[in-house]
Amino acid sequence: MPIVSLNHLSKSYGDRLLFDIAHLQIESHDRIGLVGANGSGKSTLFRLIKGLEEADSGTIERHGSIELLPQLKETDTVKSGGETTADYIIQALNKQPKLLLADEPTTHLDISHINWVEKSFRRFTGAFLVVSHDRTFLDKVCTSIWELEDQKLTVYTGNYSDYKEAKSRELKNQQTEYEKYISKRNQLIEARDNKVKQAVNATKSKKKVGDAEYNLKGSAPYFQKKSKKLHQVQKSMDTRIDKLEKVEKPKEQAAIRIEVPDMDKLNRRFIVRMTDCVGKVPGKTLWNKATLSIKGGDKVALVGPNGSGKTTLINMLLNGDSSIQRSPSLKIGYFSQNLSTLDTSLSILDNVKQDAVQSETLIRIILAQLLFKGDDVYKPISVLSGGERVKVSLAKLIAGNYNTLVLDEPTNFLDIQAVEALESLLQDYEGSVLFVSHDRSFINAVASKVWVIEDQQIHAFDGNLNQWEESKEQKEQVTSAEEELLRIENRIAEVLGALSLEYSEDKDEEFNALIRRKRELLSD
Repeated sequence: MPIVSLNHLSKSYGDRLLFDIAHLQIESHDRIGLVGANGSGKSTLFRLIKGLEEADSGTIERHGSIELLPQLKETDTVKSGGETTADYIIQALNKQPKLLLADEPTTHLDISHINWVEKSFRRFTGAFLVVSHDRTFLDKVCTSIWELEDQKLTVYTGNYSDYKEAKSRELKNQQTEYEKYISKRNQLIEARDNKVKQAVNATKSKKKVGDAEYNLKGSAPYFQKKSKKLHQVQKSMDTRIDKLEKVEKPKEQAAIRIEVPDMDKLNRRFIVRMTDCVGKVPGKTLWNKATLSIKGGDKVALVGPNGSGKTTLINMLLNGDSSIQRSPSLKIGYFSQNLSTLDTSLSILDNVKQDAVQSETLIRIILAQLLFKGDDVYKPISVLSGGERVKVSLAKLIAGNYNTLVLDEPTNFLDIQAVEALESLLQDYEGSVLFVSHDRSFINAVASKVWVIEDQQIHAFDGNLNQWEESKEQKEQVTSAEEELLRIENRIAEVLGALSLEYSEDKDEEFNALIRRKRELLSD
């Protein structure tokens, strides 16, 4: 028996339909990721399943306990956001519900705690339906994806990467069908236009004839009849064109090239040098002496546990420090979660235009890529959600008079579509970027360098997060092999000492086994 069955379920707010679901079920042990743009109805669907709201129509059958882990959690003034999130997750899992509804369970968590959440979800014996903008998390814990789009809910088998591949195939198929439709339509239009021309030519005056020659080829009556038939054929072809099953053109992302101020002076040259930089707060050393640098065009991800000193490092860079040298041509645009750069009395477009050095056309393309399309750009900031305000702030920086962006957790409160759009914009951005993030997919897509703060050290690595972790793993394996080799050599010396005093078959076998293992380690 399914835990939850949704039957002809619909929900609207005012005149706006959120979704209309014919029939869906959640079975025991289902691992479902729910994706969709902000405002598509994901949190509303959670509340309906939990029974906190009523649907406009349809029914929900529930069999078993359901626990809701909300996105907006009541915060404790003493505990951090990450600690509050972790407490909520522990409490929800300890109740061992049949179904767990988890809305952004990794919010405010650093990478080590996200890994802990992944393990907890994989060990969970019930079913779960989870909303998350963390694509790596969805890849590791989900076996199916539910997509809310255009008021419909579509089910895809597999994790998030499988879902993206399926969407890519759908897009290619749609492009193929669209091209077939356009080709067929153009053929019919061309054939119809030819018939129109023939009909016009057929009505031209021809020689006058007597009654006996009325139907002869070349006579005026002959061409009048021919013209009439051609007009009938034309109308028939018009009908065929109208009845062609229309295929919508796939949505294309407009090409974009953002001119970055003074990049000719900065590209591949040092713009920031940190020499013996030490991070301290009252009563605590965050990191010891570190020497780091950023070149023009670098995309640097700053990662580390909560409280390790990421924000302190950013503040030192922004506010100046004796250990930090900055290029005179450096123009820094800073994104922080307080969104203080927005004027709530102005529209989206006017906010972005305020300090922009880009054309309005390019600004509109940037906003469209962040999913502000058409008349959306005229909405005042005051009516926007938190996630939408984040997108406007980011657009304002990208279009502004800056050549280096410093972004502190830019993906918080963004849906997956917006995160992927921001990725694309930053990949194409010719300036430099230093950003703090715990979103592993985002880091891997954008970063060309990683700065990792751990154990009071800052490690600089050329490459993305996956490459850093692989490199670290290889070093740990090498260290482990070196330690084993040292133990083997010590044991060989001990066994040889024992054999020199008295021969033993067991010791001789152990000696030969140790020699074989030593050769294996040396050959690796």
